[in-house]
Amino acid sequence: MAGLLFLALAFFVVAKAAAVRNGGQSAADAAALAAARDDRDRFFEGFLDSLGEGDDWQGWLGLTEPLDPEGCGAASDFAERNDSSVTSCDPVLRHGDLGYRVRVETNFSTGKTIIPGTGNKTADADATAVVQPLCDFDAAEEDVELTCDGEEIEIDPDDDADVTPSDLFDVVLVD
Repeated sequence: MAGLLFLALAFFVVAKAAAVRNGGQSAADAAALAAARDDRDRFFEGFLDSLGEGDDWQGWLGLTEPLDPEGCGAASDFAERNDSSVTSCDPVLRHGDLGYRVRVETNFSTGKTIIPGTGNKTADADATAVVQPLCDFDAAEEDVELTCDGEEIEIDPDDDADVTPSDLFDVVLVD
């Protein structure tokens, strides 16, 4: 009977460790997505601003305009919402797409256990998310005529209310 009780407790400890690990991975995924989404929003705002000024809107859509990587602040916010802390946040370039690699550590642990070496363990996890442009366009064209995800979009520089960041850019997790 004691053996069965110990085995049940061991399964409980393994399940608790898996829950901590899954929570850490969820926090890392959310943090990386938040960082990339923050950049996506800034690229979108840069694109809209460039329309009114006659600047290089094509550079904003093609993600070639320079941008200070400030998405790590958003990553920290989302990690905290998931009871975790960012231990590193670095801008990356994956397959030509800009993004962030974020590493987190959970602020919660497995708690006390009867199995030696398994008590009060936190989880470390990392994730990478990138911004991907969804639109094709003729760079030589003056008019803002886009094909975004197979749909034709014409943007009026004086009225951009019908377009959102997710119409022009995708944010995805990558390996």
